[in-house]
Amino acid sequence: MSISRRRFLESASAALIGLSVKSDRRDRPIPGGFVNDAFELGHKLRDQSSFPASKRIVRLPVVIVGGGIAGLSCAWRLHKRGFSDFLLLEMNAQAGGNSRWGENEFTAYPWAAHYVPVPGTKSRYVRELFEELGVLVAGQWQERYLCFSPQERLYLFGRWQEGIEPAIGLSRSDRDQFRRFQDEIQRFRASGEFTVPMEVGFSTRTAELDQQSFSSWLRSKGIDSRIVNWYMNYCCRDDYGATSEDTSAWAGIQYFASREPEEKGPLTWPEGNGWIVRRLLERLGNFVHTGQMVHRIAVDKKAVSVFAGDTKYEARFVVFAAPTFLAPYLVLGMAPLHDFEYSPWLTANLTLERLPDSYGGDPTWDSVSMESPTLGYVDATHQSVRTHPERTVWTFYWALAQGSPSENRQLLLARDWRYWQEGIIRDLERLHPDIRACISRIDLMRMGHAMARPRVGAIFSHERQHLRKAPGPILFANSDLSGFSIFEEAQYRGVIAAERVLDLLG
Repeated sequence: MSISRRRFLESASAALIGLSVKSDRRDRPIPGGFVNDAFELGHKLRDQSSFPASKRIVRLPVVIVGGGIAGLSCAWRLHKRGFSDFLLLEMNAQAGGNSRWGENEFTAYPWAAHYVPVPGTKSRYVRELFEELGVLVAGQWQERYLCFSPQERLYLFGRWQEGIEPAIGLSRSDRDQFRRFQDEIQRFRASGEFTVPMEVGFSTRTAELDQQSFSSWLRSKGIDSRIVNWYMNYCCRDDYGATSEDTSAWAGIQYFASREPEEKGPLTWPEGNGWIVRRLLERLGNFVHTGQMVHRIAVDKKAVSVFAGDTKYEARFVVFAAPTFLAPYLVLGMAPLHDFEYSPWLTANLTLERLPDSYGGDPTWDSVSMESPTLGYVDATHQSVRTHPERTVWTFYWALAQGSPSENRQLLLARDWRYWQEGIIRDLERLHPDIRACISRIDLMRMGHAMARPRVGAIFSHERQHLRKAPGPILFANSDLSGFSIFEEAQYRGVIAAERVLDLLG
């Protein structure tokens, strides 16, 4: 039976005070710390702190605020269309948002987003980008970018199985419910109303699905199997950072119905989606200014003024590609938002000197445990041509999905690095008892507003639909306009904003 987040945190707390851990292992110091922390800057905006006065003015037609995938995609599209009179301002020292990456002496590794499902024909902008980057050549996906086999495994009933959908130890009722669920999904897929990007097939005919939770919709279909519901809940936590009870039924169905059942892939790299960011920055580096925190945006009849550091940028149009919840803190006169909720996440990169003795067979890209409240880990060296790398990095994912996002954000900041380090090790020790002896370093990244949470009513929210169609001079472009955060949605929003800007500029 799956353990609750509270029980897991209690076990982590017990480990911290020395319970249930042998002293020779507990006393072994493991270096590391928090990286990429930006919450103090964000809290300065929230608390309306004072900022330095502007010392210079820069005038240009377009300013992009936010250097995640949406902002970079907007810049990519502007540049590709031959427009170069713009700048992108990014608060952090490294661009990429949820697609940032790190490196050590033997591999690069992701800090969050680590793959892109092979895009179908409706994701034409993603396919266009991948053609430019050499990932898609003459209609063929290049093998070195497709995830090597074995791809995924799930630990359940004391053993590993290939694939994350439970397939062993199922009763006849479990199998029947999986089959009936797939029949429902096939019906939705055939309707053409669940697509990636979502706006291609978006239809108000499915609006009623947004008014109930995914778990309540499952119950209405007679799907009450513990194992089936664990899998549905895992999928929501993995893509949305929310439980199935807190996820809109529309978003839960979108997760399955928007993809082909036998799609090839996914596409992945050692640094995850950081590989895409690298390639974009090679093309756009001169336009991207990092370490530039925008602290005020003011609109008047002649221009949009963007204040960052000691500079005032006067632009005709601003593409707001940062998370939309920040806009009311920046844009003078903008009303507070009510329908935008975000899931807090913790990710960790564990440097391993060797694989645990209990690891099993061939190295697998993604490993998940059915008994864990976390999302498991991916192996950064899985794409390596080396058969068995001696050292590797595991990226560990923990969506704080259960409970209130605001309370979980407080927890994320209140607990120190060793608390979370110990919680992660304790979780992994249930799979790999000797994992502590294998780790030489653990670094953690806290993301209080990591991704949009598609709660009930989020997708068809009037507030969200209004911002999607905002006429300017501020155009919104973050993936949270879709109600959920995936690469394809972020890229689509950025590209569409670029096209609209070019149309408005004539």
